[in-house]
Amino acid sequence: AMLLAVALAFTAYSGVLGPWAAAFSPFIALATALITAPVLAWATGGRFYLARKEASPWSAGEMVPCTVCENLFESADMATCPAYGEAICSLCCSLESRCHDRCKSHSRASEQMRMAAAALLPAGLHQRINFRVAQYMTVLVSLCALIACLLGMVYVQESLHLPASDLRAPFIKAFSLLALLAAVCAWWVVLAQESRRMAHDESERQTQLLQKEIDAHMRTDQALQTAKEVAEAASQAKTRYVAGMTHELRTPLNSILGYAQILLRNAELKGSMREAITTMQQSGQHMHALIDGLLDLARIEAGRLRLDNAPLPLMDFLSEIERMVRPQAQAKGLVFKLESRGRVPAWVQSDAKRLRQILINLLANAVRFTDRGEIRLCVDCRHDVVRFEVQDTGIGIAPQDHERIFMPFERGSAGRRSSESGTGLGLTITHLLTELMGGELTLRSELGRGSIFTVRLYLREVERPATHRSHDLTPIVGYLDPRRTLLVVDDQPIQRQLLASLLIPLGFTVREAASGRECLEILRQQRPDAVLLDINMDDLNGWQTAQQIRAGEHKGLPVIIVSANPFENRPELLAAAQCQGFVSKPVIESELLGLLERVLQIEWVQESDLLHLPAEQAPGPHGAAAGAPCHDALPDDLRESLISLARRGNANALRQLLQSSAQEMPALAEVLQGLQVPVSRFDFSALIERLKEPHDEPES
Repeated sequence: AMLLAVALAFTAYSGVLGPWAAAFSPFIALATALITAPVLAWATGGRFYLARKEASPWSAGEMVPCTVCENLFESADMATCPAYGEAICSLCCSLESRCHDRCKSHSRASEQMRMAAAALLPAGLHQRINFRVAQYMTVLVSLCALIACLLGMVYVQESLHLPASDLRAPFIKAFSLLALLAAVCAWWVVLAQESRRMAHDESERQTQLLQKEIDAHMRTDQALQTAKEVAEAASQAKTRYVAGMTHELRTPLNSILGYAQILLRNAELKGSMREAITTMQQSGQHMHALIDGLLDLARIEAGRLRLDNAPLPLMDFLSEIERMVRPQAQAKGLVFKLESRGRVPAWVQSDAKRLRQILINLLANAVRFTDRGEIRLCVDCRHDVVRFEVQDTGIGIAPQDHERIFMPFERGSAGRRSSESGTGLGLTITHLLTELMGGELTLRSELGRGSIFTVRLYLREVERPATHRSHDLTPIVGYLDPRRTLLVVDDQPIQRQLLASLLIPLGFTVREAASGRECLEILRQQRPDAVLLDINMDDLNGWQTAQQIRAGEHKGLPVIIVSANPFENRPELLAAAQCQGFVSKPVIESELLGLLERVLQIEWVQESDLLHLPAEQAPGPHGAAAGAPCHDALPDDLRESLISLARRGNANALRQLLQSSAQEMPALAEVLQGLQVPVSRFDFSALIERLKEPHDEPES
């Protein structure tokens, strides 16, 4: 309508329609626009004013979020945008310029010309038309028409004052020059538009390819995330399986090693019986090493192994390593040498347990696979970087096995031919521990001439701690007064009896509980000095029992967790339950006693100190002396029952009878507690000697 009104106004103004039309040309344009607009609307039915003919996918009055501004609008103000593929509001649609009106199909002049040509011309002729030339001709004709219109109006105005013959030639020349310029400009416009369209199409194509690549990366990332979750679930399942299996293995192994240790204390055990028990203990220790290796490997892979860095006396530590390895080397006829280079710091910051594990694994392998020659441990300290070299003259490692030996359960070809056996986990754990401590483990070896393992660690030099005290390796036989009472809580009688057998000979009074609820009931009657608490029990587990102990009247009571599941040994769990320590099964006597020393603040008495202590301070069960007769203090029926069970060698029945009698007769509790010592040592002859009357016949 506007174009028609403008064209008619220019025609009238040029004087073609007469002087009256020229004078009223503005009113003609206005009237034409006002009349043409409703006529065109009536003729087309208003359909061409709608950009989208499809029905709205939303119900009337529904609130729909805009994908661009993310605001909620009514469905009448929303449309589906083909560029975004989501709903868009009218405001964002009017401001969006990057979509190039994708929703308005066949709205461009070039598209309409193609459609008109296809409708008017035959199919063969339509396909032969060069639409680029047609577009150029359209632009050129439009520019020439515009120039002719402008020059025509000037020509008409000037012809009123000058002769038309004088004006015709100059105007024709001016039109020709401007037409030539319009031809060049029209071609430039067509090429620019074509270049822009091609650049836009290429940009769209690259954008689509990039979007496809992004979608592919997202799918790959999702697949990797799924695979990672599956791998983590499998790793957790493996860790739970290893933890469960090792827990079931460590529980009976605790009894085997514990009672083997108790039996080997008996000096009367000699000959083949001592050799058999020693073999049993060594086999149990080998199985213990295999279980610990599996647990360490699982904890490292699960990321649950934490370093406990503390001040470490480096020279004392190396001397301890030497005392542990030298007898093994000398037993095979090997020479062991400890050498140091540079200034060795007195104290360094490190995890003594893990550093000891690394060096012992390397030195044990060196001794195991060396038949003659020597073993060297060289320590080189430079600027807080300590290098440990373990050199041997053993069988060596083939070049193709240098990487293989660090894999779990793998051994080198020379090691497989050797008669020495191993778990196949030592070097794997050593390598992982070295990396966990921020160090480096390297290997140099020549087959048949020996190997050199080098461990480089950053060990920062620190000052000597004020609370350090050295520990003698002399066996502990007791502690100084006052006497302490310990409550052992475990649902397995064998485990309770084992701990009692370890602690009663040292002078502790041991009470037993078979469950968490029984433990709480005993605490209501009598407060012990500490509680040794197992985790896996039937009614209340160890953590729940510890929390209930803290919730009651015994908030300051020391609680030590004793469990066969070392995965539970986590600082956050101990802190949440306010427990003072964790001891793993099989129970290592030195570890348990060291923890009791710290928690109870007791002073141990070692075997070498007995000669210097007064008689009244000598450690042992409080009350009757360990070897004093007690036949006068016990009822005859109880004494006879104890003698009968001792003659049959029934240690379990003896313990149960002594415990039940101590509960029924509190006045005899100290005497009965003293009788637990020979029972824990399986020294039934000494028990009978203490119980029998003077006129009884001596035991054969």
